[in-house]
Amino acid sequence: MRAIPDDILEYQKRLDPQARPICDLLLATIERELSDAERKVWHAHPVWFFDGNPVVGYDRLKASVRLLFWSGQSFREPGLKPEGTFKAAEARYTAPEQVDVEALRHWLAEARAVQWNYRDIRRNRGLVPLRGLES
Repeated sequence: MRAIPDDILEYQKRLDPQARPICDLLLATIERELSDAERKVWHAHPVWFFDGNPVVGYDRLKASVRLLFWSGQSFREPGLKPEGTFKAAEARYTAPEQVDVEALRHWLAEARAVQWNYRDIRRNRGLVPLRGLES
């Protein structure tokens, strides 16, 4: 297994005792399932990318940990809630036992296969899928 980037490790170290076990579980699962993804702290939280396109990330909110999939509204696996005005969807957790690791694995597989093109969203106005959404 490849080394986790220092910026993500620093993010994990700064987490409070309630969020840390949740984020540790998310980190371990994402790293295992998306071992070939680029990853870094982006906009203050860990995010994984394929070809410069964000696919999944998590962050500490005031009352929970949010797991965000940028193209999650296009996934077939249920359990995510729409977030924002484009194609993102999320799950929120307040305890590690709330994380359904099997569902998470399915979402991560879909994150690899189904991607709206966020990288070029300003240019294409969100109308062009990157992969997995061909007509």
